[in-house]
Amino acid sequence: MGSVMRICFVCTGNICRSPMAEQVMRERLAEAGLAGRVVVDSAGTGSWHEGDPADERAVRVLREAGYESEHVARQFHADWFRDLDLVVALDRGHERALRRLARTSAEADKIRLLRSYDPASSADELDVPDPYYGDLTGFEEVLRLCEAGCDGLLAEVRTRVG
Repeated sequence: MGSVMRICFVCTGNICRSPMAEQVMRERLAEAGLAGRVVVDSAGTGSWHEGDPADERAVRVLREAGYESEHVARQFHADWFRDLDLVVALDRGHERALRRLARTSAEADKIRLLRSYDPASSADELDVPDPYYGDLTGFEEVLRLCEAGCDGLLAEVRTRVG
């Protein structure tokens, strides 16, 4: 592990949940003075939206809450595990897909669920629900869950980078 920690958030198409988590985490790191020590990005388990911007509803909810929203969707590749310290899945389906891609137990050990960092989440509610087929309130809920998860993740990051 180098001096810079690398985190990748992963959802299905990389246009709703993972870009929202990425932007929240980037902001949390900046506020904590850790932006130079942690690199954050995101990807999807599939290639459906590769090259697309984030969903306009995700962009709207992020901007209204004061976050950046620049984003280009991409697909997660197994060889990325090598350079990443944490691969944070937004739901159990993404976690399973990532575990199938992991080639070693060391790679599999890098995979976490975002909501596992939220002390308010119980073991049976660790998924961030997919807002894609719903309305704006779903995206607002995703943002709230991403904020809660990223707050907990920031604590973990602080212990790792000192």
